[in-house]
Amino acid sequence: MMFLHHRFLKGALAAGVAAAALVATAGAGATAAPRAAAAPSVQAVPGFPEPTPHSQKAYDPASGFTAKWTRADARQIKAMSDPTAGSRQNSMPEDYTAPTVPQSFPDMSNGKVWVWDTWPLTDAAAHQYSYKGWEVVFSLVADRKLGFDDRHTYAKLGYFFRKAGVPSSQRPENGGWTYGGLVFPKGLSGKVFEDQSFSHQTEWSGSTRIFKNGEVKVFYTAVAFYRNAAGQDTKPADARIMMSPGKIFANDKGVWFGGFTTHNELLRPDGTYYQNGAQNPYYNFRDPFTFQDPAHPGKTYMVFEGNTATQRGTRACTTGDMGYQPGDPYTETPDEVMDRNAHLQMANVGLAVADNKELTKWHFLPPILSANCVTDQTERPQIYLKDGKYYLFTISHRSTFAAGVDGPEGVYGFVGNGIRSDFLPVNRGSGLALGNPTNLNFNQGFPFDPDYNQHPGAFQSYSHYVMPGGLVQSFIDTIGTKDNFRRGGTLGPTVRMIIKGDTTKVDRTYGNGGLGGYADIPADRNIKPGQPVS
Repeated sequence: MMFLHHRFLKGALAAGVAAAALVATAGAGATAAPRAAAAPSVQAVPGFPEPTPHSQKAYDPASGFTAKWTRADARQIKAMSDPTAGSRQNSMPEDYTAPTVPQSFPDMSNGKVWVWDTWPLTDAAAHQYSYKGWEVVFSLVADRKLGFDDRHTYAKLGYFFRKAGVPSSQRPENGGWTYGGLVFPKGLSGKVFEDQSFSHQTEWSGSTRIFKNGEVKVFYTAVAFYRNAAGQDTKPADARIMMSPGKIFANDKGVWFGGFTTHNELLRPDGTYYQNGAQNPYYNFRDPFTFQDPAHPGKTYMVFEGNTATQRGTRACTTGDMGYQPGDPYTETPDEVMDRNAHLQMANVGLAVADNKELTKWHFLPPILSANCVTDQTERPQIYLKDGKYYLFTISHRSTFAAGVDGPEGVYGFVGNGIRSDFLPVNRGSGLALGNPTNLNFNQGFPFDPDYNQHPGAFQSYSHYVMPGGLVQSFIDTIGTKDNFRRGGTLGPTVRMIIKGDTTKVDRTYGNGGLGGYADIPADRNIKPGQPVS
């Protein structure tokens, strides 16, 4: 797989600490929970191992403890799948499965751009702000003259705005957004790269913080690709986590931005905690989201997607990565899974801390979660506070799981007592929080070529972003069956997760059978000029 934001193309709180990151959702507490919690007992499914026990214990964010999403945990996903589900049926539990999105979806950009990863304007606690009566979101966009699957190497940050406070039922079907254009002046995000011979330079996901007097800081991923005329990499892509400051303006006609002339490099993969291009030309390093932890006042943290810093191909799977309990009859050894190349999937969720108040200088901390030999991607990670608990949400593709592990496209979640915890995977110890309707009894295929037997919703949504109140937005990739499907490139209907303890559940009383309005991303705060913002 190539280093691309969409892993299906071979050649070609967050970054997601999504908005829910540190927002106390309805009833959420803003203080740290007690520092110990027993892992609940999970009944083993015949033919599958027991999940790994996890205490949820919190550790100092600067400590070296890294929680593990183990193979014993992740195999619980397949254990929940119905082996009798037939062609084009969903095999996963309904509680953890998003409602099927209809193929007749509207386009939020009115034909202007492809839209995928999207996030709102937030503060340090991930509250979502409107500005002078306008809701604002930021999206990866690309010209619709491009093929949908060609968009990744041409992605730029765009923005949309709409009037705040209008019920979804009173908006146009596509959410009522107006496309405002690109956020950054042309060419500036590429100047950070020492080697200016790149063939493509792109802007990938991040997050946007608002401060006082309309000041904003956009955290994003700048990527340079070095490819020849045949589209082959001549050297690994170069990914950097960046921040650019600017200002937001608005009047009764709309929203616009100024500034963004300075682009500060914050982090590049170090090869010690986080894999770099010299270790693996297909490494993942992106999706910054900054937040403040109420348990550590005065500090600003960032979570992001990374890979464990090993040389690609190194047989690095450990017994700890397996996570099996002694005597479990369904255990695997590291050698057994590495013989099936599971050591090529080495995802982690990274952590960094700011060294100054301007948020222009940062340093790495050890990862808070590893998924070694489980999956290769933990995209757009989020920290979400609710009822004193810290939820780590991330997203992953079915195609990026290691051999012997399977699960749908969607949101995966973990709960603990701090931003660095012995995280317990939600929902029967599996980690599956919200998946697309999928049949694990059949291959998935690709968004541009679904398997004939696969459920029509298997690729319906991706790049989920969890918002205050458990609302979740995502973009539409592909909806339909092999003989009748439609590509997306716009935001899908908002859904809602009920998040409680170590469980999540789709709220099917929300919207129409669980589907809310398309691209419905409501602000829960309003800011006026001069109003203090964290």
